[in-house]
Amino acid sequence: MLEIFHYEFMQRAFLAGALIGLTAPLIGIFLVVRRYSMLADTLAHVSLFGIAIGLVLNVNPFLTAIVASVLGSIFIENLRSEKKLLTESVLSLFLSGALAMAVVLISITNGFNANLYNYLFGSIAIVSTYDIYVIGALAVVLIFSVLYFFKDLFLLSFDSELAIVNKVPVKFINLSLAILAALQVSISIRAVGVLLIGALMVIPVITSFQFGMGFKKTLILAIIFSEISIFAGLYLSYYFDLASGGTIVMLNLLFFVISLLFNKFKVRI
Repeated sequence: MLEIFHYEFMQRAFLAGALIGLTAPLIGIFLVVRRYSMLADTLAHVSLFGIAIGLVLNVNPFLTAIVASVLGSIFIENLRSEKKLLTESVLSLFLSGALAMAVVLISITNGFNANLYNYLFGSIAIVSTYDIYVIGALAVVLIFSVLYFFKDLFLLSFDSELAIVNKVPVKFINLSLAILAALQVSISIRAVGVLLIGALMVIPVITSFQFGMGFKKTLILAIIFSEISIFAGLYLSYYFDLASGGTIVMLNLLFFVISLLFNKFKVRI
């Protein structure tokens, strides 16, 4: 079973998975609590547009995806904060618009290919050393940003009026959360692909909420579920020749079903 660690590409895959498994719930829990979960899927489609730009210009798609998702998050938050459009409308606008532009650009590059397929559905096994450096750097930024703004993010997520009373810079924190979500989406592309990123950020969190614990304990449990699903998913995808992204998300769904059964059993007792 340990032979999997003899291969450098799997060592990089597990390292990238560990970083992504730690940061995904860290950002996802604030999106879930604020009923803003669709932001992850919207930014994923914006990042797909960035990937398409990279393929057309022959630039590293990973970098163009980061730039596109960060810029998209800024535009989304500005439109949402001005309250000229409902949040759902803003997300729908960017999701469908980015997807349409991505499809057009992909058609210019002669359609789908193996490289694009890996970005859509994830292929963590092909993570390069350069990818590890980028993922590691962004993971450090995400972790320290959440720790630094944790109190403000917590207050704003649960009670915006109380946050204002406590002089929390609401607009700045909202924009920061959107940018952090964009960075998280970008580094998760290699693990589960553009089409499944939202699941990795949301499912471990809603699974942990089923156990009815405090916020910090729920966050820790979500990280545990996330890490287990990624490590187990990598093992299964390697030994059974499965798609790593789909396997990871399916394990997350399995944990969610188990948590629902546990919750139902606990209520009956």
